[in-house]
Amino acid sequence: MRPRGGGPPEQFEEFKASVLFCGRCKLPQPVRERLLLVLPDGELHEYLCATCGSSVGSRKVVAPPLPLLVPR
Repeated sequence: MRPRGGGPPEQFEEFKASVLFCGRCKLPQPVRERLLLVLPDGELHEYLCATCGSSVGSRKVVAPPLPLLVPR
């Protein structure tokens, strides 16, 4: 059954990597995620190789928009 909007249903809202290719180790390695920056529109996370500690990628988590306040 499809939603009324006509488009396909969304299956995933967010992805988190557990294994990425490390350029230093030359192998796919497990990764750790570290908060790098807090930005006005979200957060920037860095992926680090669990074996050697080098940076292997990043992802940005976008914050939901703030609700507008309407004065009474």
